Amino acid sequence: MIQATGSQIIIKLLELAGIKTVAGIPGGSILPLYDELERSSIRHILVRQEQAAGFIAQGMARSTGIPAVCMATSGPGAMNLLTAIADARCDSVPIVAITGQVNTSMIGTDAFQEADTFGLSFPITKHSMMVKDARDLLTAVPLAFSIAVSGRPGPVLIDVPRDVQMQVVEFDEWPSVQGGGRGTSSGVVRYSTPKDEVPSIIQAMAQALAEAEKPVLYLGGGCNTLGAAGRIGDFLKVYGVAVVTSLMGIGAVPRSAANNFGMVGMHGSYAANRAMHDADLVLAAGVRFDDRATGAVSKFCPHAKILHIDIDAAEINKILPAAISLVKDVEEAFALLTEAVKKLPDGLVRSKGDAREAFLASLRKTYAETESLILGRKQGIPESSVNPRAFIRAVPQAAAGQGVKPEDIIVTTDVGQHQMWSAQYYPVERPRQFLTSGSLGTMGFGLPTALGAALANPGKRVVCFSGDGSILMNIQELATLAELELDVTIVLFKNGSLGMVRQQQEYLFEKNYSASIFEKVPDFLTVAKGFGIDAVDAVADKDWAAKAFAKGPHFVLVSIDMEENVLPFVSAGRANIDAIRD
Repeated sequence: MIQATGSQIIIKLLELAGIKTVAGIPGGSILPLYDELERSSIRHILVRQEQAAGFIAQGMARSTGIPAVCMATSGPGAMNLLTAIADARCDSVPIVAITGQVNTSMIGTDAFQEADTFGLSFPITKHSMMVKDARDLLTAVPLAFSIAVSGRPGPVLIDVPRDVQMQVVEFDEWPSVQGGGRGTSSGVVRYSTPKDEVPSIIQAMAQALAEAEKPVLYLGGGCNTLGAAGRIGDFLKVYGVAVVTSLMGIGAVPRSAANNFGMVGMHGSYAANRAMHDADLVLAAGVRFDDRATGAVSKFCPHAKILHIDIDAAEINKILPAAISLVKDVEEAFALLTEAVKKLPDGLVRSKGDAREAFLASLRKTYAETESLILGRKQGIPESSVNPRAFIRAVPQAAAGQGVKPEDIIVTTDVGQHQMWSAQYYPVERPRQFLTSGSLGTMGFGLPTALGAALANPGKRVVCFSGDGSILMNIQELATLAELELDVTIVLFKNGSLGMVRQQQEYLFEKNYSASIFEKVPDFLTVAKGFGIDAVDAVADKDWAAKAFAKGPHFVLVSIDMEENVLPFVSAGRANIDAIRD
């Protein structure tokens, strides 16, 4: 017979799940758990604000696919954590959040630091639980990890009152915990295409691909895993097709691939948006037709038959109707689809081959012309600033010059213009290399997520692209970075404004720059140095790379012109091919 407190049960089960690191801040309602944590094998990262704990967990989970854990006390601690939890839900990131709560007898009495964490978290988690008996933790914690990684991943919250953490219970044995990776078994997925229907659907998809003259493969975040990317690579070897991605799909196919035309949407490449508009067939995989990607839905791939593969049945036919759909993990689906295409009569596949190649050739020409035009744009750029597009594209080369291999770089971004420039121009070559807040678009995401990615990937260099609006949202985590001495390089683009807001005001609100231009900009170099971070001005110091990629944390300031805009730009309600390009 085993005897343990609620806190001992939680910590032991985290250890059994393989958790090595957690992030958080202690407080009165979670102190019993922290008392036990100190005696465990788990490393604790003390952040300066709980939101950062959630984003550190995201950095670990996004870069590895393995669920990560964050903690917070009741009331304001849990409330600060909710933004990161909501962000994880929107981008399907598997994290487990454990929050303290006031004693069970005090719940509902407006006790000190009491808040309805369970109720508030319910709409923004994949699953949320309040545990009122320590025995229930033996099932709640394993269930949390299972739910977080099975099917479409997402965040799970466990709210544990203080007295439950201290409650002593007896039980026979420790349960097993699934914590090592994503659960993709069809038996775990609640809603999926019946197995006996899969072969005919796969065959119908293969037939449709063979008959298409202008096919496009549209990849989303569900494809951004090593397993899925490998299967997609196998598929592309047997079927030549134009490839485009959503923001979250960047990395599913190497940027250098000949038929990868980049990201679609409001700030997508013109060639990618043109490909979708002209397509007669779109194979959409692990993607949900987000409004930032589609623009005016009625004008998005208007001539195309849509084939949709997704692990979440709720996404099928939600925005656009699918002619053929398959509810299944994309890794498994592409393995089947590749074999089905191989088995098609050679004459059938080749019959439309010339048309498909002509479509690809036209897209390659469009891509080369438009990207060169925008990347080389120099009009209005003063000598005191740089072209942010060219700077971002050159970062891997600059790092390589200092002995950091491009394949050993993980990129995180905050949200704003720098995010879109990074998505457009950073040469992402593999899955989980580009970490960004997609659906929720959370400013302050980049720095703490970079910390998480560095913690989970020792030996890698993490580069965080941020802006002078976003960095101030969680700048206090420079203190955490300095303590941890992680290999993180922060590249801060300074333009004295909320750049994306200012840009939209320029195009959509007759240049009425309401509350988007800062009256005073901090001396970021001094601020970074004040936190103990080595800092360099990339415009003033031509040898900046030698300092930025040395071991340990570094801060790089890059001044850009306030009037630099992210192009292409699609106004709300317009078709993606009607983008502003100059």
